[in-house]
Amino acid sequence: MRLVIGSDHAGWPLKQTVIDHIRKLGHEIIDVGSHDDKPVDFPDIARAVAQKVTSGEAARGIMVCGTGVGASIAANKMKGIRAAVCHDVHSAHQSVEHDDVNVMCIGAQIVGAWLAVDLVSSYLSAEFSTDEDFRRRVEKLRVMDEQG
Repeated sequence: MRLVIGSDHAGWPLKQTVIDHIRKLGHEIIDVGSHDDKPVDFPDIARAVAQKVTSGEAARGIMVCGTGVGASIAANKMKGIRAAVCHDVHSAHQSVEHDDVNVMCIGAQIVGAWLAVDLVSSYLSAEFSTDEDFRRRVEKLRVMDEQG
């Protein structure tokens, strides 16, 4: 799978651990920044991640910021994005299985490297359910996205 990852300055220290794990799992990764600990605005990075996902250049995205909350809000402003903050393994896989999440946001100030690796593994191994209830609900989200 080809993935895109982005971080702000608060997430930058954890991002390389996540990238290394993604590569170890055999996936491709596009890194849209940040590339150091200098302050950046998370909405700019979230937009870059979202654009790679909505264009089809990446199947899914990962954002790493301080708490994951701002990144999630920003990514969800982009049409076609379903972003979720995931700080536990259950949410990381269920968000994909039930809600077809395409951008996972994690907080580097909330989770450590070991949990981040587990979150990424869970997120990447999950697949959207074929259950008609989940498909119907996600279709309603798509319509909401279209209509505003």
